[in-house]
Amino acid sequence: MKTLLITGASRGIGAAIARAAAAEGYNVVINYLRSVEAAKALAAELNQVTSALAVHANVALPQGAKLLVEKAKKRFGQVTHLVNNAGISISGLLTDMDYCQYDSLIDTNLKGVINVTREVVPDMLAKKSGAVVNVSSIWGVKGASCEAVYSATKAGVIGFTQAMAKELGPSGIRVNAVCPGVIDTDMCRGYSESERAALADEAALGRLGTPEDIANLVMFLLSDKSSFITGQAITVDGGLL
Repeated sequence: MKTLLITGASRGIGAAIARAAAAEGYNVVINYLRSVEAAKALAAELNQVTSALAVHANVALPQGAKLLVEKAKKRFGQVTHLVNNAGISISGLLTDMDYCQYDSLIDTNLKGVINVTREVVPDMLAKKSGAVVNVSSIWGVKGASCEAVYSATKAGVIGFTQAMAKELGPSGIRVNAVCPGVIDTDMCRGYSESERAALADEAALGRLGTPEDIANLVMFLLSDKSSFITGQAITVDGGLL
């Protein structure tokens, strides 16, 4: 039985991936940090069609990642697939940001990916199978003004993805990244309506992305249909870049 662990899965992109995975018969582990009610409600919803487990853990901390994977394995035996989706965004000029904000971005967006991957990989190596998808960003590809540290963390995710693809490829484990553009989730709710409209106009397709747009690609990359794809960072931005 396939078991998918998704970090930051209570809302937005993570929740869309969880629903898509449940529809395809995966056991689903929903990691969350603060959104307790949303995570529990999602787990209850998914348990109507598959087996789902909501786990509170701070993946920015090594012990949090370890606890998360231990609870997933206790329930399902092994994590066969992983999506590192947990992330935060803090915008502003570099000179206006404090060191606590730097640390929060780096710890969650980059170290969180590394922490959870490190805990999951040993079982994948033992089985010589598995797939990992890391959620980066278009700003990890190009960089964005007033998003310097965020962009750096997401660029780091791409570098980590490419390195791990080479490290794990000989064991039949694939590692890829998806790089969302502006997606209509809580993370972009801080934009005004006029700003959202302007961002939509900048995209070749003339709209913002949806969580399902990202989930569709993630599910493809987790599946055997992408068995010869690894080490890639695929942009999903409606033609924005």
